[in-house]
Amino acid sequence: MTKYLFFSGKGGVGKTSLSSGTAVMLAKRGERTLLVTTDPASNLGDVFEQEVGLERREVKGISHLFIQEINPDDALQSYKDRALAPLRSVFPEAVVRATEEKMSGPCTAEVATFDEFIACMHQPNYDWVVFDTAPTGHTLRLLELPSSWSLHIEESAAGSGQTCIGSVDALSASKEQYDHAVRVLQDVSKTTFIFVTQPARLSMDEMLRSSDELRKLDIQNQVAVMNGVIPEDERNHPYSGRRWRKQELFLQELAIRFAGPIGTMPLYADEVKGISMLEQVGRDLQHAIFI
Repeated sequence: MTKYLFFSGKGGVGKTSLSSGTAVMLAKRGERTLLVTTDPASNLGDVFEQEVGLERREVKGISHLFIQEINPDDALQSYKDRALAPLRSVFPEAVVRATEEKMSGPCTAEVATFDEFIACMHQPNYDWVVFDTAPTGHTLRLLELPSSWSLHIEESAAGSGQTCIGSVDALSASKEQYDHAVRVLQDVSKTTFIFVTQPARLSMDEMLRSSDELRKLDIQNQVAVMNGVIPEDERNHPYSGRRWRKQELFLQELAIRFAGPIGTMPLYADEVKGISMLEQVGRDLQHAIFI
């Protein structure tokens, strides 16, 4: 049974580092793992020091680990190629171009991205699918789409057969897959949502608001990770000690305001980049949240 981990939180809190470290840790355990980023500003390629794109690729030097980037532009082009291919042999080029122009609105880009996201949730060949998501607002929109988009497909199929991005048949994921995605997201035995925050007011408050929004969508299996915490052996230093005392107050507040498990991750002296650093992150995160 495939299991899913979603890493979410405010931009810049360390989602890519923690999700990448987790994926490396799972793969090193021998579990076939797919790491997917839905963040348009992701630096996943820099973290793994290799090229990443819409087509999934094996990670060099790590068996059982694959990475994929759902870039909205690439997802949109992939959808257009599928939708327009049958038209090119039937209609004049001017008609095809006019149809393509109609498919350039925000609805098209949003749902084309979502279509790729849903496809990643139907990967029976993987033990784990780990999502490095976009900043929280974008992610919430993505997760709210399954039920509304499924209804839109149903109504379109019963009527004209056209969605806001064209023919229902051009979508790679079926209505059944969209409905299945909703059930998977809500299934606590399959999906865990890991909120990454830092010991700072803005990131923590945003994380807690997002947690409440997910609970309204009946996504209950949530974990919080406070990232960038001063390591214990640095807390006696005059500067880092002052920082730790402020961080400790946020940790205490989070324990009161967040109902799920809470883990902490240290502030690293080095940039999280390259396989050996990701292995360290994976080890630390395993102790923090017991995946």
